[in-house]
Amino acid sequence: MTGVTEDYAPHPHIGGRIAALRALAAWRTAAPGSPRVVVLTGDSGSGRSRLITGFLMLCDPDYRKRLPLEDMDPSTVPPELPAPAVPAPDGLTAAQVLWLLAEHYELTATSTEGVYAELAARAEPVTVVVPDVDRAGPVRATDEPARLVREVLAPLAATGTVRLLAEVPRPLASELAGSLPPGAAQVIDLDEPEWADPEGLVLHAQAALDPEFGAPELPFTVDPAARLALGAAIGRRAGTSPLVVQLAVNCILMAPDGFDPADERHLPTSVGEALDLHAHRLAADPRTLRMLLAPLALAEADGIPIQLWPRLASAIAGQDMSQAFADGMLLVGPFVQPEEASEDGGRTLLRLFHPAVGDEIRAGLPTVRAAQTQVAMALLEAVPEQDWSKADPYVRDHIAGHTLEAGLLPQLLTDPGLFVHADPVSLRAAVEAVPVEELGPPARTYLRTAPLLTRTQAEVVLRAALLETAFVEDGLPEYADAVHGRLGLDLPWRTLWSLPVRGVDAVTVGSVPRPEGPPVPVAVLVVPAGTPGAWLVGEDAGEAGSAVLVRGLVGGEDLADVDPAHILRPSEEERAAAPLGLSRGADYLRVWDRASQDVVAALISDTPFTAADLSPDGILLVTTERGAKALRIRPADPAIAS
Repeated sequence: MTGVTEDYAPHPHIGGRIAALRALAAWRTAAPGSPRVVVLTGDSGSGRSRLITGFLMLCDPDYRKRLPLEDMDPSTVPPELPAPAVPAPDGLTAAQVLWLLAEHYELTATSTEGVYAELAARAEPVTVVVPDVDRAGPVRATDEPARLVREVLAPLAATGTVRLLAEVPRPLASELAGSLPPGAAQVIDLDEPEWADPEGLVLHAQAALDPEFGAPELPFTVDPAARLALGAAIGRRAGTSPLVVQLAVNCILMAPDGFDPADERHLPTSVGEALDLHAHRLAADPRTLRMLLAPLALAEADGIPIQLWPRLASAIAGQDMSQAFADGMLLVGPFVQPEEASEDGGRTLLRLFHPAVGDEIRAGLPTVRAAQTQVAMALLEAVPEQDWSKADPYVRDHIAGHTLEAGLLPQLLTDPGLFVHADPVSLRAAVEAVPVEELGPPARTYLRTAPLLTRTQAEVVLRAALLETAFVEDGLPEYADAVHGRLGLDLPWRTLWSLPVRGVDAVTVGSVPRPEGPPVPVAVLVVPAGTPGAWLVGEDAGEAGSAVLVRGLVGGEDLADVDPAHILRPSEEERAAAPLGLSRGADYLRVWDRASQDVVAALISDTPFTAADLSPDGILLVTTERGAKALRIRPADPAIAS
């Protein structure tokens, strides 16, 4: 028997799975002969997540106190040990999961190779549990679960000091276990007879039908004999799937009228049958049910806002589905659940009851790509006045995921408003999934800037400012102008010009007197000798010496005819009297208002700054290995500065 034992209380969260719990407890205890790596797998809906959640309750020193450990089978209860590391990958990239682990163990590594090396060098083994691998990634179409297995879990599993438990979809489970020497890994497949739990499924169904646990009072729920018989029939029909059990109960309890508990033909054996039988019992077309649920099956992240659902269903169906929605709440109810968004004011989103329902619906679509094309077009039409600042957060942050799966993302990546307002984590993941040669120039600028946006968790204004200066660097001034003119944001600077010159190791601002009129402000760049257009400097200047380039500080024009000897630098008194001051770090520059001491601009870079100077009138001259550029800093608001 793999589900329950007669003399012991079941795990209150799991209800059975004795064989699997025994194997996990042996792994946790590091019992002789137990594997160092355990891969938990099974069909979607087989109860993998529930099992690993229940097991983690036994591994948490605080949560253990809430469990009836004395009444449970001792072979399923691991000893009290420090809690394992649990880098939950839901919505994260493979790299983010690895750095979560590094943070947990307070590693000092600065590279992925360094993380594995530090773990391998530890004197004591470390225990790592990675649940929900199938939910990794901010964008569905990027196949982040496979990347997580290959780039993180496989190296962890190969590290001798790591004891690893990972919950992995079946196609990736054999790959992960097969990468290790024989005997190093154990695969627990919950659909295999050795690990299946038919008794637990029956108990699950019977409990879900019990009014004591929240079920409505109906003839077949209040009568114990009828309830037990129906629960046994549901569990028997469901095979090895707890999800099918729960969907069967959901459908029965949501629409009990006309249900005959004695007729097992109305009890599903699969997720697909649960959908079709429920529709037939409500005298509805199963295709209508699947079409109503299709937007949720294609949804990104935590689900879609309710106001978008009918619009997207109509787009996928190619016809108005509003009446079907008005009449179909009982039809869709067993398969949908609300989800409170962690952001956007905690508004309620709608998602499918389980990802396996989405898998079933997606498999039934003529083509997912065509459906995603209709979704993407409908989302684009939902942007008010094509102003991304006014777009629904779901539209703004996840349209890239839909257009990626539709094969249309490169066409979308031309609007700087989307670059600025969309969540950079999701947009970056989508853009990185497109071959670089298919991206246009503005998308390539976004691609190289995105790591800076995600690393700093930059807000909208800073995202806009960093993209504005990147557009100028990449020779796309029209996109920089659009950031200033169309987005309505008060940026901390305007990038005046950029010069792609290598090897600049010092800069200064200055001015050149003229016979008439004010002096001409200039930028002086110290560059290697031989740089085209540069003046050699120093008595022994030659090929190995230094030279200077002279450029107009405001317009960046070439001033090769200006003799550097005629350039006047600002005096220390002039600099001290200027309204703005400059401070510098390796990868950041801060410009601050002297009167208020407030920072008015913070410039960060993905490559170290090699030189910087600030003119008395607020033009910042900076260089990196990429070249030089000048930015006019917006002064502090006088009302604030005072």
